[in-house]
Amino acid sequence: MEHLPDWAKAFNAGPRRAQAEHEANVDENTTEFYELVGRTPAANGYELDFAKELIKAEKLGQSGVTDLVTISLSANDILGHQFGPDSDFEKQMILSLDHDLDGFFTWLDQSVGLKNVWLALSADHGVAPIPGEAARLGIHAAALNIQAVYDRVNARFNARYSSSAKVDYLMPGPDLPYIALNKKAFQAAGMNEEAAEESVAAMLPEEVASLAPKPKEDETEPFQHRLPSAPQVAGVYTRVALSRGQLPPSEWGRLLAHSYSEHGNWYVMMLLAAYQMEGTGPFAGTTHFTPWSYDRHVPLALYGTPFIPGEYHQRVAPVDLAVTFASLAGINQPSAAVGRVLTEAIRTTRPAPTQ
Repeated sequence: MEHLPDWAKAFNAGPRRAQAEHEANVDENTTEFYELVGRTPAANGYELDFAKELIKAEKLGQSGVTDLVTISLSANDILGHQFGPDSDFEKQMILSLDHDLDGFFTWLDQSVGLKNVWLALSADHGVAPIPGEAARLGIHAAALNIQAVYDRVNARFNARYSSSAKVDYLMPGPDLPYIALNKKAFQAAGMNEEAAEESVAAMLPEEVASLAPKPKEDETEPFQHRLPSAPQVAGVYTRVALSRGQLPPSEWGRLLAHSYSEHGNWYVMMLLAAYQMEGTGPFAGTTHFTPWSYDRHVPLALYGTPFIPGEYHQRVAPVDLAVTFASLAGINQPSAAVGRVLTEAIRTTRPAPTQ
């Protein structure tokens, strides 16, 4: 489409935006709707109402063909990154979402009929407690000032190759575990990709360890020493080594292999120990992008006439959704699919259609 459909323009011009701002207690904040409303429960209700308009206007599920609607409820993610999964804010978010989903599914039943709908609920990643909360629970948590690491590494390369200039050998961002290298700066220093990445990889654990604060002599509070303890590097891997498959012959190596992508940049992947992440101080937020179980553990729920009610404890993955739905729909799996059909949750005989 070159333009939004009329129903979408009408929704955007209607009163629903103002209602969401009011629900989020940020009335008439026209410039920061995503930033301020997007991290509140009001965002989920707003998005589900947009989905209703989409289904009604496009007559989805009502034209004799199968339609697919994907809804990403990102408010849970935005707030969770800031306060973690243990906060009262996130608890209220989940309770509100439960209410909103109930209303949305009830509307679906009245509009399309749930007998004609298959539902799947999952998430793109799990979440860890924020470092301060993890430390309070006695976990060896730490927040790493990644900018300080960048500054130290840049200073070492400047002292070695460009003492008369201030060159950024590391590019700002992205988030860990990826550290992007300034290709032009290293080439000017006479280094190829492999040498540059290996040099950075050797420096990173040293500089991370150097940021460990010294414990106070009068520390008496239980677990107080855990938060400022030295962040620990679990592993550093260069892009060149990843591209060659030079990985441990283990589950860890398999996870790394699945995380590799050739996107044209020189980079190093640095993984911190569990419950340790970039940030500053005990109030640093939480993040993901790790192989640890808390970041990989997500729910997977299915609803619809093909599925057997019950709870399953074997390991599954979100990639199983696409191949399961494709199998049930009688179509080919997506060409790059790697999941498996969740046969344990599928009826062997279909229930008789309701009249």
